[in-house]
Amino acid sequence: MEKVSCLGPAGSYSELAAQRFFLGAAEIVLCRNFKEVIGALQSGETDYAVVPIENSIQGGVLQNLDLMERSDVFAEAELVLPIDHRLARKAGAAQAQIRRIYSHEQAIGQCAEYLTEHFPDAQRVYTASTAESLSRLDGESAGIVGAHVRAEGVVLSTENIADEKQNFTRFLRLARRGEQARRHSEMIFLCAVLKHAPGTLEHLLRIFADYGKNLTRIESRPIRGVFGEYRFFIELEGDIADPAVKEMLLKSEEYCTQFRILGAYGQKSASENR
Repeated sequence: MEKVSCLGPAGSYSELAAQRFFLGAAEIVLCRNFKEVIGALQSGETDYAVVPIENSIQGGVLQNLDLMERSDVFAEAELVLPIDHRLARKAGAAQAQIRRIYSHEQAIGQCAEYLTEHFPDAQRVYTASTAESLSRLDGESAGIVGAHVRAEGVVLSTENIADEKQNFTRFLRLARRGEQARRHSEMIFLCAVLKHAPGTLEHLLRIFADYGKNLTRIESRPIRGVFGEYRFFIELEGDIADPAVKEMLLKSEEYCTQFRILGAYGQKSASENR
């Protein structure tokens, strides 16, 4: 059976995404952080890795963008997962007793309005994942977990406490880099460092437009150790096996000091993954 690494502990959204990707036909290896998730794939401990790459409220998962750029991995599939945040507390714990709120930083940020209204004085404590908050619960604390989580002695709120109910996270399935560039795709994910010259970004984007390719995402990240330099992460529609698309990518590379294809995959809608 193939193995897939993802962020743990059990009950995390990453584990749920891994289950959806493989429909129960893979052994899931739960890791303590995203660096370990991708490291397990690179070392050969697992055959695949699943990581969140973007949330519809808080944008890109920046740590994973950086890890993908620095690792010899390739995104070969995507999945959009609806996010349903619930408040978790020990059975019998009263709201007036809550002094601490545990969860992943993004989950706490996505529930900021609810927490301000109902727990204005409670300390926010970040954990490595939403599911980890379950292990921290006592009579004076609550956590934010997914609606799919079940734990003995823990009660979940009946409502989704996220500020925005239409909340989705996009996950990528990663494999070790190989022959994926020969496969057909609907989307291409790349990163680029542009040459320092006037209009370089405009020229790069013009190439995509000239070939009739729609950009679905562009995000910049500072380059470590080089102040004022940025790397662009770009997703666009395109079949990586198409000769015209390969020609387009070669032309694009001419305007860059660094250019790397990070993935090629099909396009999924959120409704397909419900």
